[in-house]
Amino acid sequence: MRWFTPVLLTFLFSAGVSNATETLSSTPNIVWIVVDDMSCHFSYQSEKRVHTPNVDRLAREGITFTKAYATAPVCSAFRSAMITGMYQTAIGAHHHRSSRGKLKLNLPKGIKTIPELFRDAGYYTTNSDPSGLRAGKEDYNFVYQRPKLYDGTDWTKRPKGKPFFAQYQLRGGKLRNVSKWNKEAEAAVIQLVTPNQVKLPPYYPDHPVLREDWADYLNAVQYTDIEVGRILAKLKKEKVLDNTIIFFLTDHGISHARGKQFLYEEGVLIPFIVWAPERFKPEQRNDFIAHIDLSATSLQLAGIKIPTYMQGRPLFGESAKPREYVVSARDRCDETVDRIRAIRQDDFKYIRNFYPKRPYLQPSAYKDKKPFMPVLRELFAAGKLNEAQSLHLAQTRPKEELYDLSKDPWEIHNLAADPTQKNRLAAFRELLVKWVEESNDQGRFPESEAMFDSDMAASLSTGLRKKDPVHAKKLRANIALMKKWQAEGK
Repeated sequence: MRWFTPVLLTFLFSAGVSNATETLSSTPNIVWIVVDDMSCHFSYQSEKRVHTPNVDRLAREGITFTKAYATAPVCSAFRSAMITGMYQTAIGAHHHRSSRGKLKLNLPKGIKTIPELFRDAGYYTTNSDPSGLRAGKEDYNFVYQRPKLYDGTDWTKRPKGKPFFAQYQLRGGKLRNVSKWNKEAEAAVIQLVTPNQVKLPPYYPDHPVLREDWADYLNAVQYTDIEVGRILAKLKKEKVLDNTIIFFLTDHGISHARGKQFLYEEGVLIPFIVWAPERFKPEQRNDFIAHIDLSATSLQLAGIKIPTYMQGRPLFGESAKPREYVVSARDRCDETVDRIRAIRQDDFKYIRNFYPKRPYLQPSAYKDKKPFMPVLRELFAAGKLNEAQSLHLAQTRPKEELYDLSKDPWEIHNLAADPTQKNRLAAFRELLVKWVEESNDQGRFPESEAMFDSDMAASLSTGLRKKDPVHAKKLRANIALMKKWQAEGK
């Protein structure tokens, strides 16, 4: 049975990384492969319904981190943190798609982006889609000028002998959201996952629409692997692979009801691989890391001084400082106002909901367009969902949630009201208060109405909202509802 396209055979089955002419040096090339909207569903992570030989090779020959967490469960906040090595909440970039209107946000004084730090150190910097020909996704929630960050899109255009820092942005789970992208994936994947092969998490109902959507998602995982193979093949063809360190990760979990935008494992636990077989022996690490550690570690491995302000931590060597816990934060996503914080420590996850009077699935023009959302709402209204499947459809939330992931990996049984967990709950509360202060969590200050209005005006005047009057009408209604609830103190 064939699982991959012939174009990848040279990379997959050639022995090692031989024939490279660029020798190992103290200034290695650094490559980030960042995938949109994808959870831990690669075959190296025991997802048996997909075949991902290229990512599996990176995992087999590299260092895999089993407890890597996104500091934000949505694209722009995640990427703003990634590109600075700072919590998005510390630099004011925590609201999704902010700084898009007339009112702008600037990075705090003295903070530079990672590409700028690489350029200062003599690197050629690029950001592209998988082809290397077109500009890649940025989505930063602050003012920046692309030419100051990136020299171009294709690292092969660099001056001879110059090291490069290259980012590749892959569509990942978004492939299933656009018909032509989905067809592109289906045409390339030899052995497609079918809806009847899908096994959904227990908090989702077994429904044909959800099965089909999840099958499309798993096929997007397989196509993502093909794109990774193409990137690796190019690095090998250009004979730079021996001296290149590759980071592979996703920008948060699958775009689903309980995934993207929320702080459950489906939303914030991400694949994270460091591939550098010429430098490190293969290893599986089970210590906690935050995705912003990517930035500090990349600088570390390139021999570039890590700024003292940076909240990301290097993962290797004497300067590595293990994290006792990781924190993730969700704030406004598009028009939907929210604030949630989560801490993962040991086997437990603590979640603090700052808007407990609101439903989990508040109206969202973006999310409500997903094929699974009308199904979930209809089944819930008809009383056809069981207790676990109804959790996220609740019209109010508990202020606190506490889960023992060793016994409850799906985060279904909230232990916050359990008297035996009283001391643990109190410790988590103190930990969160401490983190908010020490990290300068700006989410504790409500967003100004002027900034909200500025971003909403921008949202209504661009992209899908401008072209789709139904979507725009929904967005306007949601904006009005957010303001109403805010006025009511809800």
